[in-house]
Amino acid sequence: MTIPRLLVVDDDAETRAMLTQFLQQNGFIALPAETEAEIQAHLQAGRIDLILLDVMLGAENGVEICARLRADQDVPIILVSALSQDHQRMAGYAGGADDYIAKPFNPQLLLARLRAVLLRASRSASLVYRRKISLFRFGGWIYDGKRDEVLSPQGFQVALSQRETGLLKVFLANPHIPLTREEIHLALDDARAGDGTGEGGAEISGRAIDMLVGRLRSKIETDPKEPQMLRTARGTGYILAVDVTVEEPQ
Repeated sequence: MTIPRLLVVDDDAETRAMLTQFLQQNGFIALPAETEAEIQAHLQAGRIDLILLDVMLGAENGVEICARLRADQDVPIILVSALSQDHQRMAGYAGGADDYIAKPFNPQLLLARLRAVLLRASRSASLVYRRKISLFRFGGWIYDGKRDEVLSPQGFQVALSQRETGLLKVFLANPHIPLTREEIHLALDDARAGDGTGEGGAEISGRAIDMLVGRLRSKIETDPKEPQMLRTARGTGYILAVDVTVEEPQ
């Protein structure tokens, strides 16, 4: 359910902006960075699922940055470079890169390689996740993933449809992040979580997302007309505006 958050690292402003926009148009949350210091700032500020790292960053070297990140980070890293000889690729892999893409590249090939690396990373992480299903706490509420139950602050179980539960999971995976209707659509579509209401797959419209958010608000907000948790992000879409803590059920 998590929308991948990618970090695009390039010292060329035009290339950085172009890649960031392209990735956002294809269902990712893409954040720009130019230096190693900015990479570290993003990693400390929140979740990053993959770093797309240019090798030649002015005075800095992407391969060396990759090697330093590998000392204490498991985040997948794809190196991008016009340097494409075998020994240069081997240096990138030796530095800890998960993949190495030579410039110029086909944008669709980039998407395929990104998704392949993210899939490998998610499969590896899922081996641990399957053993321990997490419990989410948010704004006094609890979502128990093992029992697939939602409990109110008063301890009452609240019934959600499969679609409403899927939407809740999208927000729980992305707290304090404004999500567009298209990003929500893509996350729900990827999850294939239909509830028989006709809102499944590619048929989801922006209006249907608004209605789904409205239904979820009616069940978890004290006053759905003045939501305090699931707020409207003006000019964007929606945001879960409360902290989310994750723990393992007893």
